[in-house]
Amino acid sequence: MTPPRFKDLAAVDAALAAPTFVVFKHSLVCPVSDRAFREYEAFHAARPDVPTAWIDVIGERAWSRHVAAAGGVTHESPQALYVKDGRVVWHASHGGITRATLEAAVARASWSR
Repeated sequence: MTPPRFKDLAAVDAALAAPTFVVFKHSLVCPVSDRAFREYEAFHAARPDVPTAWIDVIGERAWSRHVAAAGGVTHESPQALYVKDGRVVWHASHGGITRATLEAAVARASWSR
């Protein structure tokens, strides 16, 4: 099950202001990003209740940089960010992105409610 892709910058801004949201930044030409994307897809399939979408960091470079600036994180690719109540509470890149790390980030954030 492929997660949705952001359609426009307004959707990116809505995600960054959401109560919960996973943003995935993906390069379509990078093998490391491809591996991380497969982990992200596995997370999405296991947790369809968690809102998520992804950005092509090359095709939508401005959106990708916007996420980094708005979230207060350094841009990396691949990169996963977990937004809770409008702020980035967890992020990882490269080999740090697995289904397990995504699930753990969501679980930790839910404990703090």
